[in-house]
Amino acid sequence: MKRKFVYLYLLGLLLFSVACTGNFRDYNTDLSGITDDDLIIDDNGYGIRLGIIQQGIYFNYDYGKGKNWPFQLIQNLNADMFSGYMHDGKPLNGGSHNSDYNMQDGWNSAMWTHMYSYIFPQIYQSENATRNTHPALFGITKILKVEAMHRVTDYYGPIIYKNFANAEKHYRPDKQEDVYYEFFNELDSAVVALTGYIEEKPESNGFARFDILLDRKYASWVKFANSLRLRLAMRIASVAPDKACAEIQKIKENDYGFFEAETGGAIVSTKSGYTNPLGELNCVWNETYMSANMESILVGYDDPRLGAYFEHCTDEALKGQYRGIRQGTCFAHSHYSGLSKLFVLQSTDAPLMTASEVWFLRAEAALRGWTDEDEEACYRNGVTTSFHQWGIYGVEDYLKSELTASDFIDTYDEENNIEARCKVTPKWNPQDDKETKLEKIITQKWIAMFPEGCEAWAEQRRTGYPRLFPVRFNHSRSGCIDTEIMVRRLNFPGTLQTEDPEQYSALVKALGGDDHGGTRLWWDTGNNNLE
Repeated sequence: MKRKFVYLYLLGLLLFSVACTGNFRDYNTDLSGITDDDLIIDDNGYGIRLGIIQQGIYFNYDYGKGKNWPFQLIQNLNADMFSGYMHDGKPLNGGSHNSDYNMQDGWNSAMWTHMYSYIFPQIYQSENATRNTHPALFGITKILKVEAMHRVTDYYGPIIYKNFANAEKHYRPDKQEDVYYEFFNELDSAVVALTGYIEEKPESNGFARFDILLDRKYASWVKFANSLRLRLAMRIASVAPDKACAEIQKIKENDYGFFEAETGGAIVSTKSGYTNPLGELNCVWNETYMSANMESILVGYDDPRLGAYFEHCTDEALKGQYRGIRQGTCFAHSHYSGLSKLFVLQSTDAPLMTASEVWFLRAEAALRGWTDEDEEACYRNGVTTSFHQWGIYGVEDYLKSELTASDFIDTYDEENNIEARCKVTPKWNPQDDKETKLEKIITQKWIAMFPEGCEAWAEQRRTGYPRLFPVRFNHSRSGCIDTEIMVRRLNFPGTLQTEDPEQYSALVKALGGDDHGGTRLWWDTGNNNLE
């Protein structure tokens, strides 16, 4: 009983400290509210912090204002939609909002606000608390830091990273290039800390009771670090190929490998008390529906995963069908409420990285000549692993399929109809040129990563694949977002312009372009640079 009381007491202190950190000027003061003696008790203090961080990536951590709604603003009304996965079924804001590039600052700022107010402070505290005394927890903190913050820079570009909580350097932001290079340094530190600890104490699993992402083994966290390094290396493949290749070489020198089996991956478990926010939006709020892109590609491919991802339409006239909503049509009605909702529940585990994604990353690395693996074998393993992950049969027939995406026919407005953009098939053809092979790899990776929209949107921007439908109506400010090129990033929070104009100016300078959704990020070159 005493031990349980101490745990709850520490949790309360952590919640209080998080709620009191509202801006960068506060981060160099007392951040924890917990004494070193408190942290010694069963390592609860360390575990609680890392628990908050794990819940704050696929964000559904309750910091006192409820759950689920932050995720909707952070991800579902942005990346989940821009990735081509989903669309809200309600006419929010009269039908004009981020869907048609009438970008809403309250939505765009949510990732920035929540990560800097509630999650990065916990990362900062955990780093300081574990750096010299708990190498394994320090390594895990570093991995979670990179996993959490690469999603932030992939939204905005420049972020406050190396100088977080550094008042002497005025919380100076970093260019995205510098952030990515620091990510690789952080992963270096994580791997050194974890592998050293494993060698010293191979039977130890002190973090097990706090681990809600992996299988409670430290070796799996090294696999996560390697897999994450591969993801980030491929992200910069077009803009910094030499650096990307060098990072892949580091993985080759590590004996722990990647996520490979269908049971492998970084997936937030709902058995821990965490609930899937997308499931809440889907089942209770009735606001998440299949996108037109998912309909076009999955229905066109006759993809067996379709029934694992989405439900049949509830509209009697569309019974037995899977139908989606096109982005950017500015609908101001509820006619789409009978279309296909997601097959995601509050109890569904939330994937951050799956083994199938890693196989597709390996396929691209092989395609670029950076490894000696067989690109086709990696591609086939990626598709197969995805099928097994979902418990779906028929992968061999699917890999022989020459079906293509179908045209989109809107259920209520023929003006929204559009010809299929995606032209590649599931079947691999060794005679295809490299660009076509890359399109197949990324299209299948996009299907396999569902419903994780942050990574899907980032990869679609980087490669241009899969080929998505453009918005029908583009209401971006002064046409700053090109209809065909599509939205490339989110604006920095509008409040920064008035509350901290110096920092806002520094961020825009580091961006190297105007602060709007049409400006490309550093790694977004518009060219896949396949040689």
